Amino acid sequence: MYATGNKKMLNMLILEILRDYSDENHRLTQQEIIRLLKLNYDMECDRRSVKNNILSLKELGYEISMDQGYYLMEREFEDAELRMLIDSVLFSKNLTQKQAKTLIEKLKRQGNRYFGAKVSHISNLPNLQHADNKQLMYILDTLNDAISEKKKISFTYNDYGIDFQLHPRREEEYIVNPYQIVANNGHFYLIGNYDKYDNISHFRLDRMTYVKVLEEKVKSPNKIKDFTKGFNLPKHMAEHIYMFSGPTVLVRLLTYEDMMNELVDWLGKDFRVRKTGIDKQIEVLVDCNEKAMLLWALQYGQYVEVVEPIELRKKIADAVADMNSKYGEK
Repeated sequence: MYATGNKKMLNMLILEILRDYSDENHRLTQQEIIRLLKLNYDMECDRRSVKNNILSLKELGYEISMDQGYYLMEREFEDAELRMLIDSVLFSKNLTQKQAKTLIEKLKRQGNRYFGAKVSHISNLPNLQHADNKQLMYILDTLNDAISEKKKISFTYNDYGIDFQLHPRREEEYIVNPYQIVANNGHFYLIGNYDKYDNISHFRLDRMTYVKVLEEKVKSPNKIKDFTKGFNLPKHMAEHIYMFSGPTVLVRLLTYEDMMNELVDWLGKDFRVRKTGIDKQIEVLVDCNEKAMLLWALQYGQYVEVVEPIELRKKIADAVADMNSKYGEK
């Protein structure tokens, strides 16, 4: 990384040694720093030079403890932060297994040489669910460019077949106005406008292939009805818990106080709650995508009753009746 034998680089070489070999539990003596300078960089140094250069680094703003040995007190990432990032990559559905392993190795190198032992649980990446789309990182970069340059994109949108492979949903390319990328339920989504319509649509990035930036400028957000009402991303995400497109409706439902964890996990905190007077029963008012609420109500059907809107309640009743016909006694 650095030219060896150059005394002007001595303070940077000492800093690298402190980054790589020291922490609160592994303090280095002057003699150990001298030995590592010779071993790693073929750099000769004496004890006075070590101390003077460390004092110089402290003047530059580096937090280095000199109490009972030397160690670098502050790093770009704390061990706990690196572990959080590594675990996020480990369980990401957006990366292929190879991409996840490569990124984890890069993150591990941000810690010192003792950090690896703390994350030995990821030395062999388990066979978790990872993305099949090897273009994903390229797609993410391309979409970032398109959004920054305010240009339309074209792409092929895919679905899984019974062979567990992605297949184009149709031959015709999608032409979309890209506005925002969000992460939800372990996946990246593009919030955009399908060029033929005036509403917002969501597209899973791992289902997109052959993404191209077009020369044509994006449609003005003023022409998208969801934006003209005043677009609020946190509110939008709370209303689209499964990232379905379609209308948002005001839902009134009945449930119980011990469902509050699930309500906040799925809906955020932008909903109203009142007690009904019945033991631990609560009434909830929330704006939510209609199709998403139908699926959510079915998921928690034993604990939730949708009261309004009536049209949604009827759709849930029809779905329950259909399931009963499949699972009821024959």
